[in-house]
Amino acid sequence: MTFQIGTIAIGSDHRAREIVDSLAAHLKPLGWTVHKHYGDDADSVDYPCIANEVTGEIVSGDAICGVLICGSGIGMSMAANKTDDIRAALVHEPVAAEMSRRHNDANVLCMAANGPMNSDYNAIIDTWLTTDFEGGRHQRRVELMR
Repeated sequence: MTFQIGTIAIGSDHRAREIVDSLAAHLKPLGWTVHKHYGDDADSVDYPCIANEVTGEIVSGDAICGVLICGSGIGMSMAANKTDDIRAALVHEPVAAEMSRRHNDANVLCMAANGPMNSDYNAIIDTWLTTDFEGGRHQRRVELMR
């Protein structure tokens, strides 16, 4: 099933604050409530702490899903996947975003602020939020990840 419009938690390290603000501005007119996590100032923040804030909102039910962005996206995806019941997928383009939902039921979307390509973040998140999980044989595989 696709995500029902509700609350989404979006976080980043210091490299992607502007991307988080841009995504929030894109999602709010679509009906989403956006909780932003990226520290209080322009100083460096520790991405595992931000990943824990976002995944904590999902596990507690305060958010339906989440988005995490750091320089490469790798650190955020690794940190997020340490949390039980989180399936964080690092994607760089809409097809990977679609497949992360369709086959893996990803509940956290991770993206890179610094490449490897110029990303259309709005297209990626729109695809991700509107793609259904297929279930079936993929449900069995998601269960095996637990």
